[in-house]
Amino acid sequence: MRDLRGVVLAGGSGSRLHPLTKTTNKHLLPVGNKPMVYYPIEALVSAGIVDILVVTGVHHFGALVAQLGSGAEFGCRFTYKVQDRAGGIAEALGLAEDFARGERVAVVLGDNVFDAPLGPHLDQWRQSGKGAMILLARVPDPQRFGVPRFAEERIVEVIEKPALPPSPFAVTGVYFYDAAVYDIIRTLSPSARGELEISEVNTRYIAQGQMHWAELGGRWTDAGTMESYARAQVLLRH
Repeated sequence: MRDLRGVVLAGGSGSRLHPLTKTTNKHLLPVGNKPMVYYPIEALVSAGIVDILVVTGVHHFGALVAQLGSGAEFGCRFTYKVQDRAGGIAEALGLAEDFARGERVAVVLGDNVFDAPLGPHLDQWRQSGKGAMILLARVPDPQRFGVPRFAEERIVEVIEKPALPPSPFAVTGVYFYDAAVYDIIRTLSPSARGELEISEVNTRYIAQGQMHWAELGGRWTDAGTMESYARAQVLLRH
């Protein structure tokens, strides 16, 4: 897909997975028979995306590059960028602006483990004419995630970790954006956590009527906590 580039966000300290991440990037931890970061990479490549930016932190950068290499093993071309500090997902995505060269981007968080193909969703996004698309997954514990609130079939709000979830869906770490995303990121202010939040990016697209959505389907989990990492091992056992 020449009009679409991939971005895998594989930074962060992995503090919620200590001590497993004391000496390695969490995205290199095994899930099933391969490192967890392979799942988003292989999903992008299977969708026809061959130019992929991997954004990671300063710590363990060398180990990630040594594991992934040039991309030849996956049938793609990797570019690497370093996020110097834990400034949030939106800040990490902002590092992709030069790489994207004005094209649309398919963004996947590196700790998202799933087996559903992305190609049909990318086609649906193109047909929608919207500037952005998020993929949702039906989960038993939506209060752990960002949860969409719907008005009929339209997302009108995403609520972070709500005590009373308005729907049974979680916003997965799979996002599709047009080039306007970088204009939005430049206007963001740090949240109370001191980070630029991807939820605020999605809120801007929703407010502009430019957000499309679909259910991811298949098997999906994040793997960023001890509990979800254990779930991923069971869910995607090969």
